[in-house]
Amino acid sequence: MSRSIVLYMHMHQPYRVCNYSVFDVGLKSDYFAGDKEIFLKVTKKSYRPMLSLLDKCLKAHPEFNFSLSVTGTFLEQAEAWAPDVIDMLKELVATGRVEIVAETYHHSMAFFYSRAEFRAEVEQHMRKIKEVFDVKPAAFRNTELAYNDDLALWADAFGFQTILSEGWDKVLGWQSPNWVYKPKGTKKIRLLTKNYRLSDDIAFRFSDRNWKEHPLSVDRYLKWCEDDALRGPLINLFMDFETFGEHQWADTGIFEFFEKFVAKWIARGGNFETVSGAAESMEPKGVVSMPDTVTWADTERDLTAWMGNAMQETAMRQMYSLRRPVLASGDDVLIEDWRRLLTSDHAYYMCTKYFSDGDVHAYFSPYDSPYDAFMYYQNVVRDVEYRLRMKSSVIKAKS
Repeated sequence: MSRSIVLYMHMHQPYRVCNYSVFDVGLKSDYFAGDKEIFLKVTKKSYRPMLSLLDKCLKAHPEFNFSLSVTGTFLEQAEAWAPDVIDMLKELVATGRVEIVAETYHHSMAFFYSRAEFRAEVEQHMRKIKEVFDVKPAAFRNTELAYNDDLALWADAFGFQTILSEGWDKVLGWQSPNWVYKPKGTKKIRLLTKNYRLSDDIAFRFSDRNWKEHPLSVDRYLKWCEDDALRGPLINLFMDFETFGEHQWADTGIFEFFEKFVAKWIARGGNFETVSGAAESMEPKGVVSMPDTVTWADTERDLTAWMGNAMQETAMRQMYSLRRPVLASGDDVLIEDWRRLLTSDHAYYMCTKYFSDGDVHAYFSPYDSPYDAFMYYQNVVRDVEYRLRMKSSVIKAKS
């Protein structure tokens, strides 16, 4: 049986809440700031060089295929501030060897708060992918790879053929992440689980000078992959696209490492599959059940990165509680603002974990502390509520 790397990368940028004061409530509703500057910075460091490298690999190696998921908020920002990135993505997808994976449009945790909103976001994302790339995704990943048995049942009923999850040891037990599986209770959908050790060697540890394997050579990493392939033929490497150039800077050698790894893996008889291609390549090895939610974040691999403290729970539940009146308002600007405020990044910035997990959260946060993130967000909640009251007053006055 041939050995395949299943390379899947996730592209996302949120709309970040500005330092919105309590004194701004009722006076201004421009909640977001700093996104253009950040997007253009990451575009220069990561998106353009990595997309160029992926195009080079596709042209050099017929055996090279991969999958991407791209949030709606990313596509909106790219269309506004870096349209050449959209063009580069379109060219890759047009080869027929780059798969787009479906997800929530606004990168939200809606599945755990409102199934109606969750479905609406998935459908909105599907429409956007069709509009931009003229393809219909057959595979699905939930925000932050948050997965459980209920999600698999939902995705199966929706019509997706493949779904992705973290391959966490506590769930898989003796089973290897290197096979196709069937989610418990489903009819047709297949499950691919992330090989988190080999994925995180690149995504998190590559530039860590305190890591005993630093600097990581291509030949050593190839040996690890080949050894792990003895546990199953699919090495599922799932990671953020920004791993290349943003999380791991160019001067670490990450781009050269990736190019040489692709070439040498193929030269040794391996290939690269899309998510759907891998899922269709074999019958499921067995059934996997995840009754409790598993994600690809933090050491616990659970939802505590977004739902681990009272600030996060309060903020998100308040915002989701406004869904019905916001949608009923018919105000497209208010509705879009509200949905941008559902993005999981907002809750992530409120996380109060310590040690290495806390360092990661602080790295991504634009705020001085989780408490600042919560305070600004709460002020925005108040303004959304104010806008709803004003909308209701106008309607009553007209009637």
